Amino acid sequence: MIKNYHSNITKIYEDIRQKNEQTLNLRKEEIRKTVPEVLDIDNEIGTLCIRLSINILNNAKYKDKYLKELKEKIKNLRKKKSQLMVANNYPINYLDTIYKCDKCKDTGFIGTKKCLCYKQKLIKLYYNNSDLMNTLTKNNFDNFNFTLYSPLKNEGEPTSPRKNIEKIASTSWKYIENFSSSKENLLFYGNPGTGKTFLSNCIAKELLDRGFLVVYRTSEALIQDLKNIRFKENSKLEDLIINCDLLIIDDLGSEQITDFSKTELFNLINRKLLKQNKMLISTNCDLEELLKCYSERISSRLLGEFTLFKFFGEDIRIRKNIKSKNFK
Repeated sequence: MIKNYHSNITKIYEDIRQKNEQTLNLRKEEIRKTVPEVLDIDNEIGTLCIRLSINILNNAKYKDKYLKELKEKIKNLRKKKSQLMVANNYPINYLDTIYKCDKCKDTGFIGTKKCLCYKQKLIKLYYNNSDLMNTLTKNNFDNFNFTLYSPLKNEGEPTSPRKNIEKIASTSWKYIENFSSSKENLLFYGNPGTGKTFLSNCIAKELLDRGFLVVYRTSEALIQDLKNIRFKENSKLEDLIINCDLLIIDDLGSEQITDFSKTELFNLINRKLLKQNKMLISTNCDLEELLKCYSERISSRLLGEFTLFKFFGEDIRIRKNIKSKNFK
């Protein structure tokens, strides 16, 4: 699933560097035929730069005067090269080393830290190779149909299902817009088929398209991931789950609830909260069921550290199915 992502990205950078080197070699060959003097000047500059470095390191006698002369020669040669390039209608930097990313020089790292371009490549790979690719072509804000929700207020509810979902969707947009500066976690809860997963996918698509790394897992798949991390010491998977910008856990409560799952789920939620790496959790359980199913440690974090949104109304999946059959 994700074990080859980092090696794939390494290969992508190797291909970029190789392609850029080939392009530069073609440019040099072109200049060799049209303005060969430029390459001679380049070689001379290279020789002088090496000599300059050696003399600096060796603390040569009369260093200051000699170094000044070397620097002046290099400066004049570079000026002459630029004049020749311009006179022959070439950009001054035509023979400079080519980089797609000037920040990391196409290595993916600035020092020991991953460059932004590395993260963008990881997002693209994850996006394209996950189930999200097909899902998000359908489940997105462009296809959000509020008319599927009843405009009528039911007894015991504070507002109609339609007004409720419109409010939640509006708040979700604010969450997306403020994602970089926000530390907020979301908990969607309510009856099955009321749009929790759909809205989670809408949020995922918007954030992925903006360059954030979103990881989507059903609760059952997440527990399997946690087993791989715990028993197979899958550090790359652990890094993805813990350090992604947003972890979406869908259908919490549908997994087999065991001592292991409760312990590892608590550890995961707690670690992400401490690192301030955001989560969005959806569940068909009501708040009372969550308190019964999970330990007090998990429940207190879900209810205390997440912004709660209750979904209610008819089952949209059934409503859409009935509506499509009526048109046949």
